[in-house]
Amino acid sequence: MSEYREIIVEREVPCTVRDGVTLYANIYRPQGDGQFPVLLSRLPYNKNLPEFSHRYIDPIRIAMNGYVVIIQDVRGRFASEGVFEPYIQELEDGYDTVEWAAKLPYSTGDVGMFGLSYYGFTQLYAALERPPSLKAIFPAQTRSLSRNDLFYRNGVYELAFIETWMLDSIAPDYLKRVGSGNFEETMQEISHDLNNIDEWYKHKPFKKWPPINKHPELAKLVNKYLNQELGNKLLAEKVAENEKRRKIEIPAYHLAGWYDSHLAPTLTNYEEMQSSKNNQKLIIGPWAHGQFDSDIGERFYGVNSSGNSIEGEADITTLHIEWFDHWLKGNNTSLNENDDPVKIFVMGINEWRSEKEWPLKRTVYTPFYFQSDGRANTDMNSGRLLEKPADEVQKDYYIHNPNNPVPSLGGGTLFFKGRNNGPRDQREIEKREDVVVYTSEPLTEPLEVTGWVKVNLWASSDAADTDFTAKLVDVLPDGRAYNLTDGIVRAKYRNGDSEETSLKGEIVQYEIDLWATSNVFLPGHCIRIEIASSNFPRFDVNPGTGDTTLDTVEMIPAKQTIYHGAEYPSHVVLPVIPK
Repeated sequence: MSEYREIIVEREVPCTVRDGVTLYANIYRPQGDGQFPVLLSRLPYNKNLPEFSHRYIDPIRIAMNGYVVIIQDVRGRFASEGVFEPYIQELEDGYDTVEWAAKLPYSTGDVGMFGLSYYGFTQLYAALERPPSLKAIFPAQTRSLSRNDLFYRNGVYELAFIETWMLDSIAPDYLKRVGSGNFEETMQEISHDLNNIDEWYKHKPFKKWPPINKHPELAKLVNKYLNQELGNKLLAEKVAENEKRRKIEIPAYHLAGWYDSHLAPTLTNYEEMQSSKNNQKLIIGPWAHGQFDSDIGERFYGVNSSGNSIEGEADITTLHIEWFDHWLKGNNTSLNENDDPVKIFVMGINEWRSEKEWPLKRTVYTPFYFQSDGRANTDMNSGRLLEKPADEVQKDYYIHNPNNPVPSLGGGTLFFKGRNNGPRDQREIEKREDVVVYTSEPLTEPLEVTGWVKVNLWASSDAADTDFTAKLVDVLPDGRAYNLTDGIVRAKYRNGDSEETSLKGEIVQYEIDLWATSNVFLPGHCIRIEIASSNFPRFDVNPGTGDTTLDTVEMIPAKQTIYHGAEYPSHVVLPVIPK
């Protein structure tokens, strides 16, 4: 129930940080002379655009419930002064802004933080600095402090994500600030390139990508912060300045989505921040990045799956109010301390369920082995998933042609305007001769799969370097095949750091992390695994030369061989939940 009917909105409120740079914020607060806890969000996408400034929460309703809501442009973005240095600047600036907010005359001195994606990360970086006034956070769909994969996944560049992010979200304001030529002409160029971004994804090499390289100042930013070696090194150095800070014990409510491009990092944050203090919560919905509707991709999960009607009882704004009422106001009735800390949406049966932990302790990690008669890539009925491996070694072959990669279709993508994400029918993809398909028999009983999924694959390639992808699919009785989760690994990075290696036919074991899902495979449905060597433009294509498309235009087809049987027991490990 809202307590305050009148709200004051203050725009462009200055906050000067330790080096003299001034950051600007919009503030929503109850009218009157009272003091209230502060909820702070710091973002690089313009605090004056509702689509970005608060998108999935209502700052007015939060203020009406007795909070000061502050939404701030980070350093070097929009109204705020300074030079934008992605991520690493948010440590000290986060600390200083929290303590500034705590000292405002209408503040009680207690501060919480909220926000999604980049502005989930600004919370984690502020928490690393341990400002004394920061009492709780609510990071949603964000990256992880410990996973070394800011723009990469197992060594593979997240091409569509980074190109879209730089051109759509970063470039306009950045180029305006650095005075890059005629700004009106610059914006026309950016708009033209965004209108044609599906074609621009195909351009090679990336380091000479025209939409960025035509703007020299933007190219400098990309080269300095967003390549794998330097970008990760800078982040690691900043975090490692004080190793004691790495363990964040502040109360945090983590919000994730099964089809979010940041799912695994968000889950990792929850797992690593769990402690004996019992101050962490996690909710995972059937959502994509920044999208909380009941319809995701090509599927509808029911009205009460959306962020506006969670179990028909609350919305995401309500979750924030209840969380911060508990930690910033001492309202012990807003959260029942005996409540289970984890809430997940189980697809298939389309139901919310509470759990005591993540991952679920009762999980039975169950292997399903690949079998075929050598034609798994040309006949969807030939590749099988069985409970035991075959006695003899079996092989499936396909040609990976980097000039004709497997197109991205659904999943945890982050394309322009959220296109091409979520669950989508994979049947056209599975007809390709460079996609190997293994399918179980139709199930006679429901089978729940909830948790981390991985594929152990034995394979060889005649290329110098190559990629292998894996996708978990729910096949309906009418043949529709909806993707649940997927992963990719680059041979050069199969053991983490880059290895100087030339495969040239060697049989290698790969572990492909498919991240996580929760789905009940219903009676009559089949479990399917797809194996391929590309997923473009979500990931950059491996050219097979030992280089990458970031640097080269040379592309060499590769003969790929998948091995299975007792000696090479390729399989998927599913987190099966007993009845």
